[in-house]
Amino acid sequence: MTYSVEPDAGPGSGLPGVPAGLIAVTGSTGKLGSRIARRLAESGVRQRLVVRDPQRAPELPGAEVARAAYGEQAALLDALDEVDTLLMLSATESADRVSLHKATVDAAVAAGVRRIVYTSFVGASPAATFTFARDHWHTEQHIRGTGVDFTFLRDNLYLDFVPGFVGEDGVLRGPAGDGSVAAVARDDVAEVAARVLVSREHSGMTYDLTGPSAFTLAEAAALLGRTLGRPVRYEAETLDEAYRSRECFGAPSWEVAGWVTSYAAIASGELSGVSSAVEDLTGRPPISLAEYLART
Repeated sequence: MTYSVEPDAGPGSGLPGVPAGLIAVTGSTGKLGSRIARRLAESGVRQRLVVRDPQRAPELPGAEVARAAYGEQAALLDALDEVDTLLMLSATESADRVSLHKATVDAAVAAGVRRIVYTSFVGASPAATFTFARDHWHTEQHIRGTGVDFTFLRDNLYLDFVPGFVGEDGVLRGPAGDGSVAAVARDDVAEVAARVLVSREHSGMTYDLTGPSAFTLAEAAALLGRTLGRPVRYEAETLDEAYRSRECFGAPSWEVAGWVTSYAAIASGELSGVSSAVEDLTGRPPISLAEYLART
C-alpha cells in the first residue's frame, strides 16, 4: 500500500502549509533529524529542538533548544510545554526502545501535544521478519491508543546504509537471497517530514517512503563496483551463516537479530514495495541508488 488514511482520522485545521503552532523536533543532532530541522529553519518555521545534550544542538534561525531524553517524563513535560506538533524520531535501537517510546508518547500527551509525527518502518507489524519493525508497530499502536492526532512515516531501509554493507574485502554478505529492497534516501524522508509537519492535511495518514525502484543486493554490488572503480560482489548467506558471522562482534543477541533479519526481510519480499508517496508529497521523484552514489 502506498499510503492510507484511518477512517477515524480527525478533521484538519489551519491552512495547508501553515504550521498550527510550535513544532518540537527530536533527534536534531542526528543525520535525519538535523536534515529535517534545517529544512524547517530554511522555511522560517518556529521550532524547538529537544535534545539530550544542548551543546550538540545545531544553531538554526527560529529554533530554541530544550534538554530532555526519551523516557524522562519530568524533562519531557517541560520541553514539550506549549508544543502543538511533535516530530518523534524513533530512538536508537535498544532492548527497551518500545518502553522508551511509550513513555515519551505519554509525556507528550500529558504536556498537551496535539499531533505526533512518528518515523516508523515500512511493513511494521507484530509478525514482521525484521525484528526492529515490530518495535515500530508497537509504538504506532500505543500512539493510536492515546487518541492523539498522528501521521506515520514508514521509511524503507536508508540508501545511505547500502555502501556500508560492503566489507573490507569488497563483499556484500547477507541472507537476502534474490529479494529486492526499495531503499529511500534520508534527504527524501527529511523533505517529506518537513512538509508533513507544517500541514494538517496529513491527519491520520500512514505513508510508505521508498526509493523510485527496488533493487537486489547483487545489483547494488555491481553498481557500487562501477562507482568505486573496484570489484564489489554480493554473497548470499544462509541465516545460520549470517548469525555466526555477526556474533563475533560481541553485540547483544537482540541487536544481532536485528542485523540479520534486515536482510531476511529483503529475502521475504517485505521491503520490495515501491510507493509514490515521496513524489506525491514533494513534487519530485525520489533519489535512486545510482543518483545517491553519484552525489556522494
